[in-house]
Amino acid sequence: MIARLKYVSLVVLVFQTTTLVLTMRYSRTLKEDGPRYLASSAVVVAEVMKSAACILLVFKDSSYNLRALNRVLQDEIIKKPMETLKLAIPSGIYTLQNNLLYIALSNLDAATYQVTYQLKIITTAMFSVTMLGKKLSIYQWIALILLMAGVALVQWPADTADSEKKDLPTGSPLVGLLAVLTACVSSGFAGVYFEKILKETKQSIWVRNIQLGCFGTLFGLMAVFIYDGEHVRQHGMLQGFNKITWIVVSLQALGGLVVAVVIKYADNILKGFAASLSIILSTVISYLLLQDFVPTSLFFVGTVFVLVATFLYGYDPRPKGIVMKA
Repeated sequence: MIARLKYVSLVVLVFQTTTLVLTMRYSRTLKEDGPRYLASSAVVVAEVMKSAACILLVFKDSSYNLRALNRVLQDEIIKKPMETLKLAIPSGIYTLQNNLLYIALSNLDAATYQVTYQLKIITTAMFSVTMLGKKLSIYQWIALILLMAGVALVQWPADTADSEKKDLPTGSPLVGLLAVLTACVSSGFAGVYFEKILKETKQSIWVRNIQLGCFGTLFGLMAVFIYDGEHVRQHGMLQGFNKITWIVVSLQALGGLVVAVVIKYADNILKGFAASLSIILSTVISYLLLQDFVPTSLFFVGTVFVLVATFLYGYDPRPKGIVMKA
C-alpha cells in the first residue's frame, strides 16, 4: 500500500510540477489592462488554501467530529509549542523559495528556469548526506550526474530560436538567475530539514502541514506588507487575480500537499527525479500544444539520459533471493 501510494504521489507531482511551471510563466508574461497580480499575495493565498485542505484532512481522520478535530489541534499544535516552533525554520525558507520562483519565472524563459532549477537535486543530495546521514551508492552518484547532463541537453536552446527570443520580454536574466540559484539552495535545505522532522516524529503529516501553513501565512503576510504594501493600499491584496492566477495558486497549494506525501513515503532525491521527468513532459506539451518549441537531436539524447538515470537511482546491485543477516 505504501509503495503504491509513493508512486501515485510521484505521478501526481509530475503533473503538478509540469502544469505549475507552464501556467506560472504564462501568468507572469500575460499582458493585461489592469495591475498584475502580486507574487507575494499569491504565495499567501496558496498557504491559506493548503492549510485549509490539511484541516479538512485532519477533520476526515477525526471521523468528521468537530470536538475530535479541536482536540487534535489543541494537543498537537497549541500544547506543544516547541514542536510547533521547529517548523518555523523550513516554513520561512519555503516562503522565501516560493517568492523567488515567481521572481525567477518573471525574468527567465521557461527553459533556462527549468534547467537551472534542477541544481536543487544536487543540493538536496548534499544536504541528505550531511543532515540525514544518507549514503548514496556509486550508481546513485552516476545517476545524479547523468540526470543533470540529460536535463541540460533536453532544455538546451536551439540556434533557430535565438532570433525569436530576442523579441520576447525576459526581464533581467541576472535577477532571475540569482533568484533560482537561491531557491535551489533553500529548496534542498528546507526539504531535507522537513524530511528529518517528519521521520523523527509520529505526528500526522497533515498536522505538520498545518503548522507549516500557519508560519508560512505569517511570513508571507510580512513579505506582502514590507515589499508590496503600497500596491496593496492602492489596489487591494487580490489585485490582478483572474482565472489563470487562481489555477496557479491552486496548483502551488496542491504541490505543498503532494510534496509532503512524497517526503513521508519516499525521499527528496526521488522527488527531484519526478520534477526532472516533468521537464520533458512540459517540453513536449510546449511543442504539441503551444507550438513554441522544436525538438532537436539533443532533446532525444537528453531524454535517454534522464530515463537511464531514473533506472540507475532505483537499481539495487544485490542479487535477489539473498537475505542479509543482522
